[in-house]
Amino acid sequence: MTRFIALLPLALLVSACEQTSTAPIRVGVLHSQTGTMAISEVPVAEATLMAIAEINADGGLLGRPIEPVVVDGASDEERFGLVAEQLIVDDGVDVIFGGWTSASRKEIKPVVEAHDHLLLYPVQYEGMESSDNIVYLGATPNQQLLPALKWFFDNRGTRFFLVGSDYIYPHSTNATASDYITYLGGTIVGESYVALGGTAVEPIVAAIQDSGAQVIVNTINGDTNLAFFGALRAAGITSADIPTLSLSLSEAELASMDVEHVYGDYAAWNYFQSEAHHTNLSFVERFQGTHGAERTLSDPMAAAYSGVYLWAQAVIDAGTSTPGNVLAHIGNQHFEGPQGDLYVDAGNLHTWKSAKIGRIRRDGQFDLVWQSEAIIHPVPYPPSRSHNQWHEFLQRHFRGWGERWNNIDGAVMEDVH
Repeated sequence: MTRFIALLPLALLVSACEQTSTAPIRVGVLHSQTGTMAISEVPVAEATLMAIAEINADGGLLGRPIEPVVVDGASDEERFGLVAEQLIVDDGVDVIFGGWTSASRKEIKPVVEAHDHLLLYPVQYEGMESSDNIVYLGATPNQQLLPALKWFFDNRGTRFFLVGSDYIYPHSTNATASDYITYLGGTIVGESYVALGGTAVEPIVAAIQDSGAQVIVNTINGDTNLAFFGALRAAGITSADIPTLSLSLSEAELASMDVEHVYGDYAAWNYFQSEAHHTNLSFVERFQGTHGAERTLSDPMAAAYSGVYLWAQAVIDAGTSTPGNVLAHIGNQHFEGPQGDLYVDAGNLHTWKSAKIGRIRRDGQFDLVWQSEAIIHPVPYPPSRSHNQWHEFLQRHFRGWGERWNNIDGAVMEDVH
């Protein structure tokens, strides 16, 4: 089997301070196996487990096998926090790989910080956060959202309708989008939300029809996307009429959708399966060899896979898998993975990456229509507001939603743009 993990030859897997223990290194894999987010998170867990299996096949780490402890977040952000505590205290894991929604990450964050532990989070997010205990493998707004908005502003129109799931990531992302579109001289013609996992999307589609929108910015997560795009097409809104730019819709979700409902629309990511360079082709071949030739791969899967190797390299450098020691060595790590070179910024533990826009094909893959000329440094806090203003924005929503990061009760929040 062809591999591209020469960064971890067997000879390097035992450090200079040789480990006497041969007990497994336990790691947590915390993703939703059930619920509305399973459509997105199960494939990410599979990519994580593939990287672990490859490292084990090459001798493990520090002469020890890696033992994954796989748990179900069940699409419930509060459960993510409870299970993270269980993984650290009861299961004795040395790292947690996991999370998708920002609501779930925000429940894990205080847990790993309280234990001086380590989370590797694989998904693009809204920014407005930085933690010494989290490696953010996904894009910040300046690596995904803002470049994509500028491309659409220049090429497709200046009137934007913002739609998202009703939790903290879409509200925060849309606040940043509104700031930037206004700065560019564009117009926000509407903003609507649907419950995470909900299907009541017809009122949103009707509002889009009446708005005069030229571009839809979509931050819906999970299987609600099936209902949303179906309703758009049922209402006669096509990608040629009003293109949709999705920020959380990848090849993994497209595999479960009617491709005619999404053909011609767009997504912004930092990786697409259709990239033809050697490391990605090898990655796709190995994953499909295990899970089936029909399976597709996504940006969060590529990030999660590479994240395991970034962590493993830091373990080797530290000579131990103890989280505090690994944290001291994970900054400035880099790994040549499916998305190209992935660098961890030592200052904020976010990753450097290229921004890309893809257009959906009829085979459920993407044609690359634009990419940044160089890799982009991560800026967690969007510059349109101060850190304190963003923190107050987040806390206002948290308080307004009954001290949750997900608006499960349907509270009406007036987003201040």
